[in-house]
Amino acid sequence: MAFTWRYENTAGEQVEPIVAVEGERAAFPNQGDAESWIGESWPALLAAEVDQVRLLEDGEVVYGPMSLHEDLPA
Repeated sequence: MAFTWRYENTAGEQVEPIVAVEGERAAFPNQGDAESWIGESWPALLAAEVDQVRLLEDGEVVYGPMSLHEDLPA
Protein backbone atom coordinates (compact mmCIF):
# COMPACT_ATOMS: atom_id res chain seq x y z
CA MET A 1 0.00 0.00 0.00
CA ALA A 2 1.46 3.36 -1.07
CA PHE A 3 0.07 6.86 -0.89
CA THR A 4 1.02 9.45 -3.50
CA TRP A 5 -0.05 12.96 -4.45
CA ARG A 6 -1.27 13.89 -7.92
CA TYR A 7 -0.42 17.53 -8.68
CA GLU A 8 -2.92 19.44 -10.85
CA ASN A 9 -3.67 22.85 -12.31
CA THR A 10 -7.06 24.52 -11.75
CA ALA A 11 -8.51 22.65 -14.76
CA GLY A 12 -7.69 19.32 -13.10
CA GLU A 13 -4.92 18.49 -15.55
CA GLN A 14 -1.90 16.70 -14.08
CA VAL A 15 1.21 18.88 -13.83
CA GLU A 16 4.71 18.38 -12.51
CA PRO A 17 6.07 21.01 -10.13
CA ILE A 18 8.45 23.38 -11.92
CA VAL A 19 10.99 22.99 -9.12
CA ALA A 20 11.75 20.15 -6.78
CA VAL A 21 10.12 20.55 -3.40
CA GLU A 22 12.36 19.85 -0.44
CA GLY A 23 11.56 16.51 1.12
CA GLU A 24 9.45 15.40 -1.85
CA ARG A 25 8.87 11.68 -2.02
CA ALA A 26 7.28 9.62 -4.74
CA ALA A 27 5.31 7.53 -2.22
CA PHE A 28 4.43 7.51 1.45
CA PRO A 29 3.85 4.40 3.59
CA ASN A 30 0.61 5.72 5.09
CA GLN A 31 -1.99 8.44 4.70
CA GLY A 32 -0.84 10.34 7.79
CA ASP A 33 2.71 10.73 6.46
CA ALA A 34 1.38 11.92 3.10
CA GLU A 35 -0.92 14.44 4.76
CA SER A 36 1.81 15.71 7.08
CA TRP A 37 4.08 16.25 4.09
CA ILE A 38 1.46 18.17 2.09
CA GLY A 39 0.69 20.26 5.19
CA GLU A 40 4.32 21.39 5.27
CA SER A 41 4.94 21.56 1.52
CA TRP A 42 1.86 23.20 0.04
CA PRO A 43 3.36 26.74 -0.11
CA ALA A 44 6.32 25.49 -2.18
CA LEU A 45 4.01 23.50 -4.46
CA LEU A 46 1.78 26.53 -4.96
CA ALA A 47 4.84 28.62 -5.85
CA ALA A 48 5.79 25.87 -8.34
CA GLU A 49 2.45 26.36 -10.13
CA VAL A 50 0.53 23.46 -8.59
CA ASP A 51 -3.02 24.63 -7.85
CA GLN A 52 -4.60 21.53 -6.35
CA VAL A 53 -3.79 17.97 -5.33
CA ARG A 54 -5.46 14.58 -5.06
CA LEU A 55 -4.37 11.89 -2.63
CA LEU A 56 -4.05 8.46 -4.22
CA GLU A 57 -3.71 5.05 -2.61
CA ASP A 58 -2.21 2.53 -5.02
CA GLY A 59 -3.37 4.73 -7.90
CA GLU A 60 -6.98 5.11 -6.69
CA VAL A 61 -8.29 8.50 -5.52
CA VAL A 62 -8.75 8.70 -1.74
CA TYR A 63 -9.88 12.34 -1.87
CA GLY A 64 -9.52 15.53 -3.85
CA PRO A 65 -9.18 17.74 -5.57
CA MET A 66 -7.96 19.83 -2.68
CA SER A 67 -7.04 23.42 -3.50
CA LEU A 68 -3.68 24.75 -2.35
CA HIS A 69 -4.98 28.34 -2.56
CA GLU A 70 -6.07 29.98 0.66
CA ASP A 71 -9.74 30.89 0.74
CA LEU A 72 -9.90 34.64 1.25
CA PRO A 73 -13.00 36.30 2.69
CA ALA A 74 -15.10 38.15 0.11
